[in-house]
Amino acid sequence: MRRREFITLLGGATAWPLAAPAQQAAMPVIGVLLPTSLDTNAGRLRAFRGGLKDTGYVEGENLAIEYRSAEGHNDQLSALAADLVRRQVAVIASPVGTPSALAAKAATMTIPIVFGVAEDPVKLGLVASLARPGGNLTGINYFNVELVAKRLELLRELVPAATRVAVLVNPASAANTEATLRDVQSAAGAMRVQIQVLNASTSREIEATFATFVRERADALFVGSDAFFNNRRVQLAHLATLHKLPTTYSQRQYAEAGGLMSYGPNIADAWRVVGVYAGRVLKGAKPRELPVEQVSKFELIINAQTARMLGLEVPPTLLARADEVIE
Repeated sequence: MRRREFITLLGGATAWPLAAPAQQAAMPVIGVLLPTSLDTNAGRLRAFRGGLKDTGYVEGENLAIEYRSAEGHNDQLSALAADLVRRQVAVIASPVGTPSALAAKAATMTIPIVFGVAEDPVKLGLVASLARPGGNLTGINYFNVELVAKRLELLRELVPAATRVAVLVNPASAANTEATLRDVQSAAGAMRVQIQVLNASTSREIEATFATFVRERADALFVGSDAFFNNRRVQLAHLATLHKLPTTYSQRQYAEAGGLMSYGPNIADAWRVVGVYAGRVLKGAKPRELPVEQVSKFELIINAQTARMLGLEVPPTLLARADEVIE
C-alpha cells in the first residue's frame, strides 16, 4: 500500500467516531404537566419514572423530561401546556387532575397525551370511548369521583350518629366538583344525611371553612377529591383534628398526614401506568390504539391514632376490612 493511500484510510477511520454522535437520534423529550408542586408529588413521580423504566426509558440516560407545575393555580395550566407544545415534546403526560388533562387537550391535537383522571374520560370529552380512544389522548381512570357514595357510607359506619355532614369542594375544578356534588347529594339522600356544601380554592379559604363547620355544628366532614386539597393535606388533617371533626378523604396520603380515614385507589400505581403508556408511545404506539386503563383495586386506610384523639372507637368490622391501620 502506498503511503498516501494509508494516510487516507487512517484519516477515514479516525473521522468515523467523531461523526457518529451527529448521526444518532436526539434524546426524546416528554413533558409532565402538574397542577401542584413537584415536592408534593415526589413519591408519585418516582412511580411514574418507574413506569417509564419498565418500557426501557431512564431520565438522564436516554430520555429528558420537562416538568411544568401550576403550583396549585389551575388558571396557569393552559399557558404551561402551550409552553410544552412550543417546545415540541414527544409526549405530554398529565398524570393527575381533570384540569391538567383538559388544558393539554386544548393545547394540541397532534402531540400524544397520556392522562390520569378521577372521573369518566368519555364524559369529560377526552376520548371517544375507553376501548377506542380515537384521538391523540389515552391514559387511566382512577375512579376517585365515582367512589363518593362508598366513602360516605364508610364515614357513616365510623360515625353512625352523624346526621349533618359538611362537604368541602374546590370550585376551581368545575367538572370534578359538579360530579362530586351530584353523587354525594344522591348518596346522602338515601342515607337520610343532611349535607352542607362549602367551597375553598385557597389556604385561607380552607381556614375559613373550618370556622363555618364549627359554627354550623357539622358532625363530620367529607373532603372532595382534588389535587389542590391533596397539596394542602397536612393543613386539612391538622384542622380536622384540632376541631375534632371526623373526616374522610380520597387518598392514603391524607391518612398518612394524620387524616382519620381514606378510601380510594392507589394513586402511585396509576402514575406508574401513565409512565408505562408514555414509554409505549415513545416506542411508536398510537394513543388511539391504547385502551384507557381503569383502576380495579381500592384501599381503605384508617389512622387509629387520630381516631383516639377524636374520641372515636373504630368498629371491629371496619378495622377488619381496612387495608392498613396506622397506629
